[in-house]
Amino acid sequence: MFGGQVVPPGNSPHLRKSGSRPVVFDLGGEQGNGAEEGFSHSIEADNLKILPMSLSAAAAIMPSPILLWRFKVLLFFLWGFFCCKIGWSSVMRMSANLRDLFLYEVFLYYNPLLLVTFAVWLWGSNLWVFSQSTVSYAKIFDLDQNHLNHREIWKVAMWMTIVVPSSMTAYLYLYSHGEVSLAASQPV
Repeated sequence: MFGGQVVPPGNSPHLRKSGSRPVVFDLGGEQGNGAEEGFSHSIEADNLKILPMSLSAAAAIMPSPILLWRFKVLLFFLWGFFCCKIGWSSVMRMSANLRDLFLYEVFLYYNPLLLVTFAVWLWGSNLWVFSQSTVSYAKIFDLDQNHLNHREIWKVAMWMTIVVPSSMTAYLYLYSHGEVSLAASQPV
């Protein structure tokens, strides 16, 4: 019982794996009575106890994903409101006969981009419908396993929805304020 050879199991989580840090450190060969070592060990143990508590406190401060989603939706609607307000004030700044010609020009410039953005939204919606049904569209269209899903397509569509109307609003603002050369340099 006491004199026998003990063989620890190989899959014990308490054993050190090869190549990891040693558990016992040599402190330069200092010899002492052990009182200071016990005190420093208790301080280190207290510091290790504080660390997980601070990480859990940081995790408790993180807002919920629903709150973050609502914040993103609020920012999106604020952005849309400001784009509409700036665009409306820029268009109303012009004379009535110039306004029709100008809106037609903006329509010609931005209509293809807005249609492509709408098509990407519809593409994401189509992929969402396929994912909700039992139809495997990856096999129907002969796609490999790393194809885009509806969430990734919707992220692209969201960025296109932000960039194209923002560029259109900047074009409206710059053109109505007399900066025609800057308005023409908008990425269309």
